[in-house]
Amino acid sequence: MSFENNDKAAGYWRENLRLVLSLLAIWAAVSFGCGILLVDVLNEITFMGFKLGFWFAQQGAMYVFVALIFVYVAKANTLDKKYNVQED
Repeated sequence: MSFENNDKAAGYWRENLRLVLSLLAIWAAVSFGCGILLVDVLNEITFMGFKLGFWFAQQGAMYVFVALIFVYVAKANTLDKKYNVQED
């Protein structure tokens, strides 16, 4: 990966870190928040025959994590094109 100058490199990494931290915050909110902190509230709702809090703790957090991987790939590719460092 080669940048035109140091300012573009710094901008790229600043935006990339902001993206990563925001996706990690979403993942933490879903896995920790929905699976642990809000489990009692969510267990009052059923989803596919299971209590929703249990479902988030066992399955939902993994699905969200996999979805966030695809979101990161799409956003990172857009970021690469913006700074002209995309893979060919």
